[in-house]
Amino acid sequence: MGWQSYNLDQAAHELVIAYRDRSEALNQAHKMRMTVAFGLERFWGEHLRLNREKDKAKSDYWKATWNKLVEIMLQAGVEIPNDDVSSGETAAIKTMADKLWSFPIEQRKVALAVLTQLCDCMVWWTQRYKPANENNSGGDKDE
Repeated sequence: MGWQSYNLDQAAHELVIAYRDRSEALNQAHKMRMTVAFGLERFWGEHLRLNREKDKAKSDYWKATWNKLVEIMLQAGVEIPNDDVSSGETAAIKTMADKLWSFPIEQRKVALAVLTQLCDCMVWWTQRYKPANENNSGGDKDE
């Protein structure tokens, strides 16, 4: 079997571009990368935690990233649970979390590796495309 990149860098680029101009959403790529270490369940659930009026763009970015992971893994023949759940549906949240916790360990490891790489790519693109302002300047014009 040959190497298949599944265009992770391109997928990350598309996500970053789509959320570049949405208030505070772009900074979420770093948080996403850190959250991968805690598992698929916690990564998936973060969009629900952020699903408030002031954090809507952040929530949408997390959900779009999750949906992209699901899409990429489907290309690899791995179907990750992805129920349509809103933050007010406690029973549906539990059902979805249970599905992720019972997800086969080998597929879970692969999905986490792919999610890690996707988030790494998103962090890289975020650093290149972050809009310039006086608060994120490191002092050098080329940063």
